[in-house]
Formats: sequence, C-alpha cells, structure tokens
Amino acid sequence: MSMTSLFFTAAGVGLAIAAPVGPMGMLCIRRTLTGGPRAGLAIGLGIASGDAFYGLIAALGLVGISQFMLAYDRPLHLLAGLFLLYLGVRTLLQKAPADTADGAQNGNGNGKLAQVGRAGALRAYASSLLLTLTNPQTVIMFAALFTTLAPRGAFSSAIALTTVGGVFCGSIAWWCFLVTVVSLARHAIGSKLRLAIDRLVGVMLAAFGVVEIRRAL
Repeated sequence: MSMTSLFFTAAGVGLAIAAPVGPMGMLCIRRTLTGGPRAGLAIGLGIASGDAFYGLIAALGLVGISQFMLAYDRPLHLLAGLFLLYLGVRTLLQKAPADTADGAQNGNGNGKLAQVGRAGALRAYASSLLLTLTNPQTVIMFAALFTTLAPRGAFSSAIALTTVGGVFCGSIAWWCFLVTVVSLARHAIGSKLRLAIDRLVGVMLAAFGVVEIRRAL
C-alpha cells in the first residue's frame, strides 16, 4: 500500500470513527447552536486533537504512557461522566434566548445570532480536548488500526504519522460537515425550536454522563 493510499484509507477510518453521534457529537451540535460555527469547529478540533494524541502514543509505542492511562481508566470515565452530567444539567437549566437574538421579533429571521469570541473558542477547544482524553481506551483502538493498515513487515515513523494524519483529517472533515449543516439550520429555525433542541441535547448529554459514571463503578 502506498503512502497516499494509506493516508486516504486512514482518513476514511477517521471519518467512520467520528460520524456516529455520541456525547461529543451532541456537544458539538449544542455549541454550534448556541455559539455559532466557531464554537462548533473548536469542539471538533479538540476531539480530533485528542484522538491524534492517543494515536501518536499507540503509533510510537509509548508503552509506559499507555499503561499509565489505562491503569486510571475508571477514574477517567468517572471524570468524563461527571463533566457530561454537569453539561447536561447546565443546558437544561439554561434560560431561553431572547427573540431578538435571531430576529424573530421583527419576523424577518435576519437578526444577528450569538457568536463566541476567540477566548470562548479556546475554552470550547480545551474542554472537548480534555473530555476526549478521558477515554484512554482509544489507544487500544489505534494500536489495532495500525496493525491492520500498516504494510506487513514495514512499520516506520513515517507510516505511523501518515496514519495518524489521515485519521485526524478524516475526523476534521466530519466535524466541518456537521458544523456546516447545524449552522445552516441555526439560521433557519426560530428561538423556540432551538430551545427545544437545546433541551433534547441536554437530556442526552446527561444520559451519556450517567452511562459513563456507571462504567466507572
């Protein structure tokens, strides 16, 4: 398999890994609805960066780090569950946005929606990165991925980095697509429907948090 074929194969794997809508997908959708595409892309970039970090650990054979992270698997799941539960409850308790936020008051739908600044985007990136890093079992997944994709009898740092880069790009492609779709819908729906979606996302985030907590017990 050539390096180009390896890259695009890994990108397809990264896309397949990112596409299922789980807690991180819900978080990305919610942040895009409330903070705009910059916030959503920051969430996606944080998720992809976390996956790339664990991918590098697996690719470079950093056994000590892998064993350390896996040894604290349960506390990390507990931390992730508590954080998701917090996000879910906070979302459910959040007040409804004002009608003027999306132009509903004047009926033209052309009002300016809220957008996060650079500091808000950095916080969104950091929170999604830390949340992604609370799942150290990703190392095992990437180790299996490298074993499957790498050419037989030829595993080098170039192959490892090409595989990690492909997975990262495939993941980013999915998050860009998701944020674009949600951003278009964000401008097309009213504040009441956005609030209903926000509440649904809050319930799902809290449910995912409970699941993570149960995994840690």
